[in-house]
Amino acid sequence: MASQRIFQLGLRRVAAPSLKMQPAGRMAQRRLAATKHASQSEAAEILAKQRIYRPVSPHLAIYRPQITWYGSVLGRITGLTLSGSLYLFGIAYLIAPYTGWHMETQSMVAAVAAWPAAVKMGVKAFFAFPFFYHCLNGLRHLSWDMGFGFKNQQVIRSGWGVVALSVLGGLYYTFIG
Repeated sequence: MASQRIFQLGLRRVAAPSLKMQPAGRMAQRRLAATKHASQSEAAEILAKQRIYRPVSPHLAIYRPQITWYGSVLGRITGLTLSGSLYLFGIAYLIAPYTGWHMETQSMVAAVAAWPAAVKMGVKAFFAFPFFYHCLNGLRHLSWDMGFGFKNQQVIRSGWGVVALSVLGGLYYTFIG
C-alpha cells in the first residue's frame, strides 16, 4: 500500500511540476502571479477588455413567461398584502387607546355592519383571494419540499391548479361565506 502511494506521488510530481507537497502529505498547487504597475487609464482599458469576454446573463425579456414566474410573484405579493394588512391593523390596535380610536370588537362590528354590501364584498375579496392563493401555494411548496411534483408537467399543472382553486375559494368566500 505504501509503495503504491509513493508511486502515485512520484507520477503526480512528474505530470504536474507546479504542484508542491504540503507537510500533511497533500499536494497543493502553486501559482505565481505576474503583476505590473498600471496607471488608472491602463487599468480601465484592461478592465474594459476583460468585460468584453465575460458571460452576460440573459434578460427576462427574452424568455417566454411561465406559470412558475407568475406563481412566485403572486406568492410574494399575496404574502406582503396579508402580512402588511396584519401589521397595519396591529399597529392601529395598539395605538388606538392613545389616539381615541374605538377598535373594540363591538365598535368594529357596528362599523362594518353599516357598510354597503358592495364594500363588504370588496373587502372580503381583497383578503380572500390572497389568502387562498398564499395558503394553496404554500401547500404546493410543501409538497415540493417533500420531493413530489418536480416534473415540468406536474409543476405547470399544480401552478394552474393553485390558481383555479384560489379563484374558486375566493369567490366562494366572497359571495357565499
